[in-house]
Amino acid sequence: MRIEDALRLAEEAELDLVEVAAQARPPVCKLMDYGKFKYESAQKARESRRNQQLTTIKEQKLRPKIDTHDYETKKRNVVRFLEGGNKVKVTIMFRGREQSRPELGFRLLQRLAEDVVELGTVEAAPKQDGRNMTMVIAPNKKPPTRAQTAQAVQSAAAADAPVADAQT
Repeated sequence: MRIEDALRLAEEAELDLVEVAAQARPPVCKLMDYGKFKYESAQKARESRRNQQLTTIKEQKLRPKIDTHDYETKKRNVVRFLEGGNKVKVTIMFRGREQSRPELGFRLLQRLAEDVVELGTVEAAPKQDGRNMTMVIAPNKKPPTRAQTAQAVQSAAAADAPVADAQT
């Protein structure tokens, strides 16, 4: 339809001619109230922002020559962050002659990744940048809780249970 005809129809109906899809060939327009259209699009944007999950990156710093007790404490923090649904950036800081032995840091990061494998997966492999070596661990998709699992088992068992015959 020609633009002039569409504008005339919009004026007769006391509506606005709104371009809905500008990238389409030919562009798609609709006769509608522009204020209402703007309000509805703002509502959709607000709803999508509400459903959006904000991921934060927590950081845990280690040294290559860390004691076992200190390592367990740091690992517990990483586990807590992953259970909270956050990504964890693990940084190993090298000082002095430690920089000549990056394999110590690499082994430590691998050990940490193996210890938390049930909670998270390595998103960014260990990488040396200057005096630091970093690795990012992302949380796994949340498994169902025990209550949800028990409920699913009960409902499946109820569905599979034989139906008692009412005629006896």
